[in-house]
Amino acid sequence: MKLFGFLKRNKKEEEETLDKGLEKTKTGLFSRLTKLVMGKSKIDDDVLDELESILLTADVGVETTVKIIDRIRERTAKEKYTNSAELDRLLREEIAALMEKSYAGFDPDAIAEKRKPGTPYVIMVVGVNGVGKTTTIGKLAHRFKEAGNRVVVGAADTFRAAAVEQLKVWGQRAGVPVIDKGMGADPASVAFEAVNQAVKTGADLVIVDTAGRLHNKKNLMNELAKIKRSMAKAVEDAPHEVLLVLDASTGQNAIQQAAEFTSFTDVTAIALTKLDGTAKGGVVIGISDKFKVPVKYIGVGEKMHDLQLFEPRAFVEALFKQTEPIA
Repeated sequence: MKLFGFLKRNKKEEEETLDKGLEKTKTGLFSRLTKLVMGKSKIDDDVLDELESILLTADVGVETTVKIIDRIRERTAKEKYTNSAELDRLLREEIAALMEKSYAGFDPDAIAEKRKPGTPYVIMVVGVNGVGKTTTIGKLAHRFKEAGNRVVVGAADTFRAAAVEQLKVWGQRAGVPVIDKGMGADPASVAFEAVNQAVKTGADLVIVDTAGRLHNKKNLMNELAKIKRSMAKAVEDAPHEVLLVLDASTGQNAIQQAAEFTSFTDVTAIALTKLDGTAKGGVVIGISDKFKVPVKYIGVGEKMHDLQLFEPRAFVEALFKQTEPIA
């Protein structure tokens, strides 16, 4: 059984959910793009300057915006584009190319299949408090179980009583066991017990929550390293995945958090939550480009199924829904 195939549900349903989830970002982006090209007869420096401002407002980020503008400037000079109505097509082509480059070679199923046969696939979830870590874990557990996988969850964020209790509630909703030792317990001990329990029961997957913030970066770094070592005692190559959860609605703060976490722990995938509640969906583009870590999941709603496996081209097509699909 492939652990990730279930995320590709009914294609039409997924597209409709994604389209609705990006509505706020699209509304802001398209209203400004429409005004930009209105009455213009060519793509000149003034148009590109305004486009730069639009992308920055959508929280694409400075570095990524510069890359996109430079590529469009190069193409308009070389290919002699003169009609500003073509700007929409150029923009989505360049965004798609940029995101696919960052995502190239990422195959979730292949990653899962690399684990030692007969052992569970272990995911360690990291991120600051309030970004939707607990909700993301609950939704992942539900959808993995829905696909027929046996799932165990570990409540290793023991610094907040609410974190443990919330995770237990999500475990009940998803119908999966949550291993916890209460607030104040040793997080590494909880992580070991969760992975060990998964091994004993023949579970397919373990998802372990971790603390969002300790007293300082060094403490957090040491704690995460300790949790990793404890997991490896139960399954020698665990964790197989370190999933960083970020809140898309925080815009540039999400990029700063990604920079922090990738600097001191081996993040292998990113989940971006709350895209449906923000006009800052452009942050997905910036994060895909800036970090050599694939965006793996996006949250586009509050329902259990509103956590999707991220596909760059589908994302860009949804973002530019008013025009024809990318060729």
